[in-house]
Parts: sequence; structure tokens; C-alpha cells
Amino acid sequence: MPGCRLVPFDSGSKKNDAVMTGIDLIDENLEVFADKRVGLITNPTGINREYRSSIDVLFEKVNLTTLFAPEHGIRGNLQAGSTVSSYTDEITGLPVYSLYGSTLKPTAAMLNNVDILCIDLQDVGARFYTYIYTMAYAMVACSEQNKKFVVFDRPNPLGGVVVEGNILDLDYSSFIGLYPLVQRHGMTIGELARMFNEEFGIGCELEVIEMKNWKRSMYFDETGLPWVIPSPNMPSLNTAIVYPGTCIFEGTNMSEGRGTTLPFELIGAPYVNAEEYAQALNDLGLPGVVFRPAYFTPMFSKHQNQLCAGVQVHVTDRKKFQAVKTGWAMLDVARDLYPNDFAILNATSRTCTLNLLTGCSYIRDDLYTLEEQFEIIENESAEFTATRDKYLLYRK
Repeated sequence: MPGCRLVPFDSGSKKNDAVMTGIDLIDENLEVFADKRVGLITNPTGINREYRSSIDVLFEKVNLTTLFAPEHGIRGNLQAGSTVSSYTDEITGLPVYSLYGSTLKPTAAMLNNVDILCIDLQDVGARFYTYIYTMAYAMVACSEQNKKFVVFDRPNPLGGVVVEGNILDLDYSSFIGLYPLVQRHGMTIGELARMFNEEFGIGCELEVIEMKNWKRSMYFDETGLPWVIPSPNMPSLNTAIVYPGTCIFEGTNMSEGRGTTLPFELIGAPYVNAEEYAQALNDLGLPGVVFRPAYFTPMFSKHQNQLCAGVQVHVTDRKKFQAVKTGWAMLDVARDLYPNDFAILNATSRTCTLNLLTGCSYIRDDLYTLEEQFEIIENESAEFTATRDKYLLYRK
């Protein structure tokens, strides 16, 4: 049989206006890496337009010496929270060090054979997605060890215009929310690196290899780039769009759809009345979204092998959809409809998952009406928008 050949992704756009990620522009930036030993933090999302792994691209073009694995591993084969082991990469023979689990920050020994540490990861645009904090800890290590840090920039899948959420209270800082960001920050990973470095005082030697032709108005499916799942429960752009809102159900006894083919789009529990829940949510008239009664049986995670009733979140207009307000409304309605069944996991703990995800305690404690919650989101979104402005790299 003839061999198979991978061809560059054809978005239908002219080559001179195609979105080029940082790694696509490596040939224009080789002087950055001249005579340097290079380390790389990446996973399967780190590919160029020819579908080649950033590992292979850099292994050919620079002195790549060390690899680092974020949550889900360098090959993306681990579920959320699974331990990542350190090992040797079979293809390159390079050491792979875990940056998830017991060691979040690269140690001096891990960086011993590295002059420049790079990152090429696809973020999903939400405060609680851990890859940006893998980057932050790596930047801290570079600052401490006098190493340069380089970001190969990539698009924010949700675009760079909309900002939505409440600002995280540092009393609830964790690996799913390290800094005072809002849930939907509207920044690329390179822009976040600039903010982390200056606003939050990391102070490493930082360089961002910027994209070409990316516009802030673009959702990921408008970039012409192929979607490679960033993590096992992030199968599509639709998942990423609802995730900044519905991820908070991880902190409750309701299923957030893990163990189904529609994680974060399906929300429910065995005790929910699907028609009642959907009707109550639709009655709120939230923009850009319709809630459909749905039934599902998770194959793993919460309510494994149990029939759950709830809703599927159908985004009908993503430009009007407000994920964080929607998620908070869904939690508020569930708590009101099912007061004897709905529960917050480890609710008495200050560091319960819901507090860490919301970046506050007032949602757990049910202190505000839904209208007051929405007002907090609006005010703090505006505050964060002003803070982030000086770190933006792309102005169109």
C-alpha cells in the first residue's frame, strides 16, 4: 500500500493572511535559540500547521535537551487529576519531567541542562484551566534560576474581546486559580505570561513569539487551525465556550457531564426533574442559550452508571452568550429547586472545590440574589478589562 502523507491544514484562506502560531514562525526566530540548550513544556496541542509536534520541530532546529509534561501528560493520555510520571521520550530519547502532581515547579536539577525554557500549549481561555499555571510556575523557576522563558503564542479559542467573570480572591488561590483573573479573561497565553510576569511580580526574562494574522474577534474555528483536544474532557470548541460557566458544577454533587461525550454541556443528577429544571432556566431569558431537557449516564466520575436527568446547554448565539452568568444561574436554580438534594462537596472547608472554582465564598454561602451576582460579574469584568489592557499584544 502507498504510504500516507500529512498535508498542511487548508482553511481556504490565502496563505499570506493565514493565522500563524508562534511555533509556525520558528524559522524567523532561530537567533533566539542560537548556542542555547532548550527545554520545552508541551503536549499534543503543540503542533505546527503541518501537524508536526513542536517537539519534533524544535528537535530538528535547535539544541532541544529536556521536555516537561503538564496535566494530562506530554502525549495527552491521562484523565484530569491523574499522576504524570517522569520518563524518557521514546522518539527523541530526551528526559520528560512531570509538572503535575507532587512537582508543579521545575526544580534546579530539572533545569540543569536548560538555558531557555519554552512553552507551546493550547489554552482554552478559562481561569481554572491548569496549563496557564504550569506556565506561571515555570516562569517563577526561570526567574529563580536565571533562565530565559519563551512563549510560542497561540489563539485564545474564545477570542480576545469578551471578558466575563468575578476576580479571584487570593484567599482562594490554588492550581485551578492562582492569580486574580476572571473566568473568561480573553487573553492569549503569551499575553497572560506578560501579565503574570509584571502584574504579579514573577520578573523572569520573558520573550513572546507572537502570532501573525490573529484577530481578537476570532473564535478558534475562524483561525483555520486544526482543533487538537487540549485535555480528555475538552473535545470541542463548543465545550470550551460553555466551560467558563459550567465547570463550577465540579464543586457540587451534580454531574458536569464527565464520563459522557458532552462534558460541561450536560449538567444533571439522579434527583433532578429534567423538564422542570430546563423550564426554570429558559424562563430566565439568558442571552444566546437554550436549555433542553436531557438524560445521560456517566461512564465514570460522579454518578457513574447512574441515570442522570438535567439539561444540555445549547449555545444559540455565541456572541451574546455569557458563560459565567449562565453557570451561576444554573447553580442558583438547582439549589432553589432541589434544596434537600443539591449539595456542595466538602462545603464546610474554606478550600472546597466550589470556592476555588468561583474564587470566592459568597456563591457557596448563597449570600446574594442572582441579580446581585450578575452585578458583581459586570463590575469585576470591567475592572479586569482595565487591568489587562497594557499586556495585550494584538490590538485588532
